[in-house]
Amino acid sequence: MSNLFFRIYIVLFAFITQFAFAQEYPGGLSEGTLKVNESNIPVKIYSTTEIIALNAFPGNTTDKNVLVILNDSNLEPAHFDSGNLILEKYKSSHYQFFDKNFKLIDTPATKDNITHFKYAVKAAKPITESDNVTLETSFKIWDPSKGIKLGPVTLHFYSLMFVLAFGLGYILMLRIFKIDNVNQKYLEPLFTWTLIGTILGARLGHVIFYQPELFKEDFWSVFLPISTKNGFQFTGFSGLASHGATIALIFTTLYYSFKIIKKNPFWVYDRIGIVVALGGAFVRIGNFFNSEIVGKPVSPDSPFAILFPQQSSEYGLTVPRYPSQLFEAAGYVALFILLWFLYRKTDKKYQQGWLFGLFFIILWAVRFFVEFLKEPQGDEFIQIGGLNTGQVLSIPFMIAGVVIMIISKKFKITQAENEKPE
Repeated sequence: MSNLFFRIYIVLFAFITQFAFAQEYPGGLSEGTLKVNESNIPVKIYSTTEIIALNAFPGNTTDKNVLVILNDSNLEPAHFDSGNLILEKYKSSHYQFFDKNFKLIDTPATKDNITHFKYAVKAAKPITESDNVTLETSFKIWDPSKGIKLGPVTLHFYSLMFVLAFGLGYILMLRIFKIDNVNQKYLEPLFTWTLIGTILGARLGHVIFYQPELFKEDFWSVFLPISTKNGFQFTGFSGLASHGATIALIFTTLYYSFKIIKKNPFWVYDRIGIVVALGGAFVRIGNFFNSEIVGKPVSPDSPFAILFPQQSSEYGLTVPRYPSQLFEAAGYVALFILLWFLYRKTDKKYQQGWLFGLFFIILWAVRFFVEFLKEPQGDEFIQIGGLNTGQVLSIPFMIAGVVIMIISKKFKITQAENEKPE
């Protein structure tokens, strides 16, 4: 009975968090304080990645004190003319420009310095170059660089998180094979098939579940990191779905289990689950760096409130939101710790499928509940009883996890059997 009440409490908590604490921001404006020397100036804060909306904003606002956060998508050197026209429009509307350290920029924009324009400020009293300016908000502002510049190449943080996920996953699986006394020659093909299943499945899953129109509008972008819709452009894969990756991994692991290592697939799934839990956390941190998969609007006074100036307009207005990526990442780290403990300190690794079933239940439960705080990704083609696509797709996986844990009693092995093939 206590477990029933606990489940009810969790569900109620999620709904209360979603509906009672969600915040409305008229006009997409949040509030902050611009400190100019000893003076505190209340300002309305605005940001968008949409050029049209940014260009129209000066004529749409009547507020006296406004701060606009600019970003790379607004002012690209490759599109200097359009970016410069926007800056000129703001200048004619009595805005002043500042760099990321709030140093006044008085010089005209050029292709070399246009990315230095970080803030556009309109205040009742003009700010001078000698003024000390800072911005204070009740929420955090997450506006990181795209990545690490290595000469002419930029290593994007999202890509780096993927590299860390697979790199640490390989090291961890190597450790697991040593613990199980399994020949390490079986590790390389496992890594290869896992990589193929993850990338291909995640991409196809995103397109099928969230952007099926790409099959007609931009077919090659489904399989390649390019876009041909508005001319050829290298984009990287901008949409990956964990449900698709999971389905593909199930099939690639079946092939690996029967044709290569010749073990019960549940033996492999048990160990992959440990690695995937940790890898999933890195992927969600990558989403955080990319300002994608953001949460729903939240009160600016919430300890979780974060403004994502680089977020896509598909998520709605750029206002303080839940960092749903970090919530999900924290859940996956906790799952990894639990699975690793059970693998190392108990004999559950000899009950083939038990760890994998537990992995399925907790992983998709984390996803299910975080979805209450998350903005929809693209069009929601699957909705049942108020649940979104991510939640509906998570339910079958959780049920499968329960079933797998139950039937795992039939697949117990000894330590000697665990170490085969040698």
